[in-house]
Amino acid sequence: MAFDDLPQQNPALDESLYGLDTDEAAFFKQQTGIQDDDELKKHLLQIQADAYAVFPYPCIRIFHWTKLKISRLFPYPRLLNLGRDRKDAIFLDIGCCFGNDVRKVIADGYPVQNVVASDLHPEFWEIGHKLFRTTDTTYPVAFVPGDAFAPSHLDVVPPFTLASPPTSPKPSLNTLTSLNPLHGYVSAIHASAFFHLFEEAEQLHLARALSGLLSPEPGSMIFGQHVALPEKGLRKSWLTGRSTFEHSPESWKEMWEGIFREVGAEVEVDARLSRVGEGELQRTGSGTPVTRELWWMEWVVTRV
Repeated sequence: MAFDDLPQQNPALDESLYGLDTDEAAFFKQQTGIQDDDELKKHLLQIQADAYAVFPYPCIRIFHWTKLKISRLFPYPRLLNLGRDRKDAIFLDIGCCFGNDVRKVIADGYPVQNVVASDLHPEFWEIGHKLFRTTDTTYPVAFVPGDAFAPSHLDVVPPFTLASPPTSPKPSLNTLTSLNPLHGYVSAIHASAFFHLFEEAEQLHLARALSGLLSPEPGSMIFGQHVALPEKGLRKSWLTGRSTFEHSPESWKEMWEGIFREVGAEVEVDARLSRVGEGELQRTGSGTPVTRELWWMEWVVTRV
């Protein structure tokens, strides 16, 4: 399942993996108020240590959370357009961790009152407040903790259509205790470094669950990025030696189109594969030479 791909012995944190480019440094300085580079580094290293103690995700260790990932995905301008042009367009970031991507989206103009974040570990959201020096009062984003596989948090329902829209009232985001009241009302969903944590059947389950949240309005979208392969199959993890399932762009497209076809709806799926460079592989600091190719897939599923 999700976390079987983690090392049996968690590798120690490695300060040499830290590094911010110009845009990343500017973002964290603006959001935290810390202008000194050394003080900012000390602050982020402490946040990393706190989070690694909660759950040792590899992306925490390699500072993947500092990379402004969402704003570098090709569907990102469309997300900002939805926030600007569609009245009360709800944006959900699932698997939000510290809320870094949420903060970037809001900083770039998405209305804060229309944003929802969710993660399995509520501790990460609290660490996010520590990271950005905020509180629930000073930064009132709706955060809904929960397990995406638990029906009480996110039940699987068929995608809604224009001919069969949701009949329940649109919820107030600040009253949410699960994601279920959002069925059929979410304009955009972001899920990065998320699907690849799970096996093939579980990825299908998640895709069905997220599809039921999506608004039937044309242009509503689900997008993100995760590890993939040119041809779907098993990939041996460089961290653990275990094999995990990875989709290809073709199988990814087939999965989403099939889900919406069941209700007579159509989606456009754009999935783009890119190979991670050798230098970036070395930056993971796995402690052993990496000889396998690693591929990332950026993707967006859009209702038509």
